Amino acid sequence: MNSNYFTEEHELFRKSLQDFLQKEVVPHIEKWEKTGTIERFIWKKFGEMGFFGINYPEAYGGMNLDLFYTVVFLEELQKIKSSGFAAAMWAHAYLAQTHLNAEGDERIKQEYLAPSILGEKIGALCITEPFGGSDVAGMRTTAVKKGDKFVINGSKTFITNGVYADYYVVAAKTDPESGNKGISMFLVDANQKGIAATKLDKLGWRASDTAEIAFDNVEIPAENLMGEEGKGFPYIMQHFALERLIMAINAHARAEYAIEYTIGYMSEREAFGKTIDKFQALRHTIVEHATDVEHCKIFNYAAVARLNQKEYVVKEATMAKLKSTKVADETIYSCLQMLGGYGYMEEYPLARLLRDSRLGPIGGGTSEILKEILSKMIIDKENYKPAVK
Repeated sequence: MNSNYFTEEHELFRKSLQDFLQKEVVPHIEKWEKTGTIERFIWKKFGEMGFFGINYPEAYGGMNLDLFYTVVFLEELQKIKSSGFAAAMWAHAYLAQTHLNAEGDERIKQEYLAPSILGEKIGALCITEPFGGSDVAGMRTTAVKKGDKFVINGSKTFITNGVYADYYVVAAKTDPESGNKGISMFLVDANQKGIAATKLDKLGWRASDTAEIAFDNVEIPAENLMGEEGKGFPYIMQHFALERLIMAINAHARAEYAIEYTIGYMSEREAFGKTIDKFQALRHTIVEHATDVEHCKIFNYAAVARLNQKEYVVKEATMAKLKSTKVADETIYSCLQMLGGYGYMEEYPLARLLRDSRLGPIGGGTSEILKEILSKMIIDKENYKPAVK
């Protein structure tokens, strides 16, 4: 326990979550990895336990706890051999729900946020597009005002929970001529006519549902506009710090799990008359990776502490994701190697972990995009400020 950030209450929460995951989730992981479908009962169990409401207002069923409870939630989800399952849970709780809480009006919060916290509704955030990738401002999806409705046309891709979802938080252009100043956010119920979701076949994250979603003349009530019209881009940017920190925490946690598992394996595997944890080359490699992971973890915790104090940590969060996802990939690659042929076998966790980890430097902003953002801040002295007060 790091006493600088975690109290006894945090650790009690960790133990409770660990017990819950072992009892309610782990027995189903292999089935969900094979079928690519997470059964809905588990969402309700998460909701009943309060795990979807950790840092949301009590008025909507949340617990209004500090961000280090979220850190515990994320870390433990990385240690049950399915980053895909973890992604489905945190994308619902921290991508879709974040926008509902920040931009949704009271009606939306009562009708969508409160049931989401209970696990009764599943949400998906729809920003990335087939032709845009990391270029959020280049999106082509439009929302045209017609009387008391908006009509949405376009497509989104790489959307976690895209097929499971009961609702979508959709970014669309209400003024296509205004670039990033013409983007708005909408709540779209998945039951609306004109929506088609196609499940994508992925290298990793096999348990999670990732979809391409087409919107063909989808009519929604004008009151489903979230926040102010034309403020979608600032809203999206405002929440990127949390998303990047989430992915950084995920990365250090899965790398830590890989190291722990590999050390256990090395202590039992014998070669040339001794266990392989006695060979200097392997020992030193593990130590180097453990050092890198610990550096990432300490940096990530420090950034979370500042975000918890409402500081704007876009630079630190961007650095955290960039470095932590790289370190995780390198660490897991080495750990798989240390298992030799067994590392390549599906019955051992490293093969899946390697595939799942590879999404880290891609999702939520590629490492190349993050480097350019940091270049503007560090080299060009760009001073980014909170987009929304």
